[in-house]
Amino acid sequence: MPDNPADPVLARRALIAKAVSIGQRVGYSLFGLSMVLFFYGLITGYTENITTAIAACLLIGSLILAPAIVFGYAVKAAEREDQGLSSGH
Repeated sequence: MPDNPADPVLARRALIAKAVSIGQRVGYSLFGLSMVLFFYGLITGYTENITTAIAACLLIGSLILAPAIVFGYAVKAAEREDQGLSSGH
């Protein structure tokens, strides 16, 4: 992506790309934490707190990750469009 701070579209796209990156990192981290908690519970025995934490990680991770993935594809498609590449349609 060209570094042209005078172009508000590119500046906005860069901001969205940064938010997407953070959202994906947080979402996947929560999924990873849920897996760690799952195996911890499997080894030590599930408690209500462990089960709640697993469900919360999966729910919050999904709520964060789903829009991050969609916006990530949108940013990549816009970059391809700016470069004059086909979007595949």
